[in-house]
Amino acid sequence: MSVLEINYENEQLFFKVHPSIYNNDIFYIAPIQQDIKKIFNLQRNKLFKMGGQAKRWVLLNEQQECIGRIAAFINPKTVQSQNMKVGGIGFFECINNQEAANQLFETAVAWLKSEQMEALDGPINFGERDQFWGLLVDNFRVFNSYGLNYNPPYYQQLFENFGFKTYFEQYVFWRSLDRDVENIFKIKGKEMLQNPNFKVINAEHLNKDQIAHYFLEVYNSAWSGIAGFKEMRLEQAQNVVKSLWPIIDKRIIFFAMMKDKAIGFFINIPELNEFFQYVNGNMNWWGKLKFFYHFKTKKRNRLVGIVFGVDREYHGKGVDGAIIIKAGEMVVKTNLYQETIMTWVGDFNLPMLKVVNELGVDRLKTLITYRYLFDRNQIFERYPYVGKGKKTENNVE
Repeated sequence: MSVLEINYENEQLFFKVHPSIYNNDIFYIAPIQQDIKKIFNLQRNKLFKMGGQAKRWVLLNEQQECIGRIAAFINPKTVQSQNMKVGGIGFFECINNQEAANQLFETAVAWLKSEQMEALDGPINFGERDQFWGLLVDNFRVFNSYGLNYNPPYYQQLFENFGFKTYFEQYVFWRSLDRDVENIFKIKGKEMLQNPNFKVINAEHLNKDQIAHYFLEVYNSAWSGIAGFKEMRLEQAQNVVKSLWPIIDKRIIFFAMMKDKAIGFFINIPELNEFFQYVNGNMNWWGKLKFFYHFKTKKRNRLVGIVFGVDREYHGKGVDGAIIIKAGEMVVKTNLYQETIMTWVGDFNLPMLKVVNELGVDRLKTLITYRYLFDRNQIFERYPYVGKGKKTENNVE
């Protein structure tokens, strides 16, 4: 077996995943190549301009077939973690062979060591946590959601046999839209809705700039204080909205408003993999035609809650319940969607897990973000918990 570094001339090799990995997996939907390419594009990923670095490799067998791949990167925004310099790996694929996996891991570790890193997290994204983050470790009998990692069950052993340890777990939740809201949400939420200065709106009558402004207000106030959090700038919020604009359904984007200030949001999009399943991972001109045809004509079943947050000043005051009540009323009224998926919540985020627990959802999937310490004698520490609460097997109390 030999390792080949990927550059822009041979980039298509990175997408030649060996057929033995997914050929018989009916639940696999290939990630979009263009989404991955832009992550490693020097002009399109601003992390490069901030000093970020990335490398990619494929593993070839004696017949020159691609039997695995891996990327390693250094994110300048998150490189300092728990008094260590930490890099990352991601976009890992490999046949069911520990020797092959080890060769990929060792290649990534060697490069990160040469750049003075002391540990790595993976599998993660060279960018934000909203996509390509974590290793799936349970419930492989459900179609994967767009941007959510999907992999064969044996990947867990490949990682753990090499020496990776769980840094944090990520829980994905499911809920039927006709399911009633839990009483604790009803009581607090209805109390908040009686406040004449408070209301919940959707984005039907908002333009791009208004959505970006409200998103920014809530994001920065809701996540401040969490380890590794970096305040978002308006330009970043505008880019988020711009990137989502072609597939946005304004009816399923909700903001909680106190007078003219946004204090909470519940951002949903249609489940794109209901349509991406027809394009085989390639949004070339033919793939785009097929995608938009199905996007416009196919009945939608699932929406995906990509982010839910409340201004920390308003935690525990019923804002979350009010959003859920009003969002449920407005979504059910459209009769377009039957169920919702909540993108992952980390096991360290105790306040959010408490909200999820009270919402009465079911855990659909578990993913793991691993950490690997280069000094094998160093004491391993998990990601620090945020907020108050008692950890239970499923959520928190």
